Amino acid sequence: MEGKSAVQSFRDLVVWQKSLELAVRAYSMTRDFPREELYGLTSQIRRSAVSVPSNIAEGQGRLSTGEFRQFLGIARGSNFEFQTQLEVARSLGMGDPKRIDEAEALSHEVGKMLYAMLDKIKD
Repeated sequence: MEGKSAVQSFRDLVVWQKSLELAVRAYSMTRDFPREELYGLTSQIRRSAVSVPSNIAEGQGRLSTGEFRQFLGIARGSNFEFQTQLEVARSLGMGDPKRIDEAEALSHEVGKMLYAMLDKIKD
């Protein structure tokens, strides 16, 4: 893919599809977190996870390849933020360790896909 014109819609991007799955998993996984974390770590994990597909979609809707690339970079940063928050949850013993591991593996997969897209899309 040389630029965004190769894709009709953000929904066609496998990286968007995978990152949407990541966001859904984040919501499901954090349901088991302590109630007192609803406005803390739970909220942060959910926001960073939702930010990944949201930024991919917004970037795809922009007018230039440079803008798309910028939003892919933001999505990549949100993905790293998500991974960090998973580490905090794991360290605090929150949630099901298996579900955290699965979310982390999916996040790494999304990260590799974002990196590959950024490498292919030039300003």
